Amino acid sequence: MGLFGREEATEYEIIPGQNLRCEICHHGRFYSREGKIQTTGMTFLDLDWANASATCLVCEKCGYVHWFLPT
Repeated sequence: MGLFGREEATEYEIIPGQNLRCEICHHGRFYSREGKIQTTGMTFLDLDWANASATCLVCEKCGYVHWFLPT
């Protein structure tokens, strides 16, 4: 069982031929989640739902979150 339910952690290839390694513990398996990129202006206007999203990969071993903006 994974950190957030039944999902299993997997490896992610960030650039061709190179898998992601955790910046903290160097582990190579992650859980994938979506995260909102909060901005002061949108929060002030109570429009947080309209903020951009990013892909978050959470290290299976230490829990460090790696954020990836859409390309």
